[in-house]
Amino acid sequence: MTAQLAAYSTSTGEAVQFWVLGTVAVIGALCTVFMKKAVHSALCLAGTMIVLAVFYLANGAYFLGVVQIVVYTGAIMMLFLFVVMLVGVTAADSLKETIRGQRWLALLCGLGFGTLLIAGIGNASLREFSGIGQANAGGNVEGIAALIFTKYVFAFEITGALLITAAVGAMVLTHRERTERAKTQRELAEQRVREGTYLPPLPAPGVYARHNAVDIAGLLPDGTPSELTVSKTLRERGQIRDVSKEALNDLRALEQRAEERLERKGIAPATFKRSEEASK
Repeated sequence: MTAQLAAYSTSTGEAVQFWVLGTVAVIGALCTVFMKKAVHSALCLAGTMIVLAVFYLANGAYFLGVVQIVVYTGAIMMLFLFVVMLVGVTAADSLKETIRGQRWLALLCGLGFGTLLIAGIGNASLREFSGIGQANAGGNVEGIAALIFTKYVFAFEITGALLITAAVGAMVLTHRERTERAKTQRELAEQRVREGTYLPPLPAPGVYARHNAVDIAGLLPDGTPSELTVSKTLRERGQIRDVSKEALNDLRALEQRAEERLERKGIAPATFKRSEEASK
């Protein structure tokens, strides 16, 4: 009797953990639905998945907790983010309905799923509580494998089919049909010549500037900085270091030193000849 009461009782720490993390999970789930930007929704969903992983670990389901973090949060959510970046979904696109009636259909599907969920929970009977110890009697991994491949094998297969369908749908959304023939290398080169664009490869940053950083413009032979040597993004951000004056001063100093050394080398043989003539 005491063991049965202990199975149904909850400690203070477990209660605090449930109400705090449960609130965070519900808020993250609501933000996933109501956020206007798809990237923010994906991040909120990732936070909810991490909270669920903490719940699994707290209940002794270590395998599920690790899989929740590594597979779902680390792999699938990153896949969602990559798909969002490839498709380029913005706030304007999220309000545009590309398929007529999809919102009403989604609403009906949500209501149907909610009805089934409420009916299933209402018909569930919890007369006996076995506990996590009995469920993991042969090990957590073995217990999960027995449930997945016996009792819930069809649900597991349907989940896999849904994930594959989502991946294929992402590929279809990111695919763009080519409306014109792809140009050859010769045609592209002729087009660049006709447009008068910069034909040779772009110069590297920091050339003749005594620096090789990407945020320093290279100098042309006349000493003026070249805008083609730095990234366009850095130019728009204003993150380019201007060292043209310092570079010119350094170059002038080097040229002056070189001239002085060359003059000394040219004068030395003449003085040597004069000393020989004087000795004669």
